[in-house]
Amino acid sequence: MPALVTPRLRLVPITLDMLEAVLDHDKPRAEALLGAAFPGEWPNDDLVARAFPYSRRAIVAAPALRLWGDSFVLAKDEPRVIGSVVFHGHPAGHATRYAVPEMERGGTDVGEPGVAEVAYGIEEGSRGQGFAIEATRACVEWALAEDGIVAVQATTFPWHYASLGVINRLGMVRASTREHPLFGELLVFERRRS
Repeated sequence: MPALVTPRLRLVPITLDMLEAVLDHDKPRAEALLGAAFPGEWPNDDLVARAFPYSRRAIVAAPALRLWGDSFVLAKDEPRVIGSVVFHGHPAGHATRYAVPEMERGGTDVGEPGVAEVAYGIEEGSRGQGFAIEATRACVEWALAEDGIVAVQATTFPWHYASLGVINRLGMVRASTREHPLFGELLVFERRRS
């Protein structure tokens, strides 16, 4: 993914070196590689686990596949990370994405040919300003313009109203549901290529 610029944001592709610094808990190195400061609570193990569902070995073996479309969200006019948008890898790699059986990962449509799955996060101090919508929209539009991508999906829980608002503003429509092993029903939304 190339670097993208929106009216208020810069989306900088996540490189293998950046991710390895994050996985090594080497925040100074990650910040130096990115050229921007992370929020105080970022990155943390929970955030990394949700954003990168692959093993380190799998990412290192195929970074172009596993880090496809992933970017840090920076304020446009200052070197400050305010979030991230990730695709959980290129759809071609979804068949080997999880190290758990399909029933445990909750769903049967993961890995549908040409369907990418997007996720996003904005640090607490920057929420409520439309950054998630702006950043994710740019990434979804980029993905839908890529060869072989027919749709982009996003998932959330019925009680996660902020995420539902972002998904709605992205023009996604409800496509299905999945069962999350711990939290129950997970709503699946998608936007298809025009």
